[in-house]
Amino acid sequence: MPDSLPLAGRRIALPESRELDLFADMLLKRGAEVLRCPLVSIHDAPDQRPVVDWLKQFSAEPWDDFIALTGEGIRRLLGAAERAGGTLREDFIARLAQVRKLTRGPKPGAALRSIGLKADLVALEPTTEGVIRTLQDENLRGRRIAVQLYGSDPNLPLMEFLQAAGAQVAPVAPYVYADDVEDARVESLIDELASGRVDAIAFTSATQVRRLFQIGRRSVGEQRLGEILDGLTIAAVGPVVAEELRERGLRVDLMPTGSYFMKPLVRELVRRFGPV
Repeated sequence: MPDSLPLAGRRIALPESRELDLFADMLLKRGAEVLRCPLVSIHDAPDQRPVVDWLKQFSAEPWDDFIALTGEGIRRLLGAAERAGGTLREDFIARLAQVRKLTRGPKPGAALRSIGLKADLVALEPTTEGVIRTLQDENLRGRRIAVQLYGSDPNLPLMEFLQAAGAQVAPVAPYVYADDVEDARVESLIDELASGRVDAIAFTSATQVRRLFQIGRRSVGEQRLGEILDGLTIAAVGPVVAEELRERGLRVDLMPTGSYFMKPLVRELVRRFGPV
């Protein structure tokens, strides 16, 4: 019966974009009411020519390492290769199979598994600093390293580290974050969060937090937004998101340990709100 489900009667706000339906469905099956408001739009890089050129270079030349910072980036590269036609997608996957693959966290690892590959190295923590720490004791001089960036951020700390270590680096930015989500929808979400009718909000990326505060500063002010969020149970999918929240003076009530995916996050919500 619906009333017997562990999240029955709970209303949970989801700012997730790409996997919103999947995340929402997991909560709905457990009885929750879901308040959907994607805060971040993700698009292919407007100019696809540099992305396709990078794919051709990576596929045709010998490389030592591939650093994947996001699962979204791998999927966008595969999409760009498929749209380019010919055998580029197959060539890209074949080259990926040959190089050492380092992933920043679990999502790029999952994207690799979807094409029958796996990470050879996983960053000590799912951050840029974690990637650097993973490689800092290695001799990188002369190594050819391809780097998939997240969004349009050039990730200067990582680029400077690799170049200072003597590596030859080829970055690619296959997608961009778009701030063209209607501000009115985000303002409506903030009003609903303030209404007292929402139990929790579950963040799955630091970009969502930044976007919410970007609009919140203009609509209600940063202090008031913090007060509104302080009245909710705040869930974070992993340490990067949690740090983004804490930097804004917010506590993090729920976070999975060891496995930073949506399903473990749902389990944490069930553990908090489900029957004792």
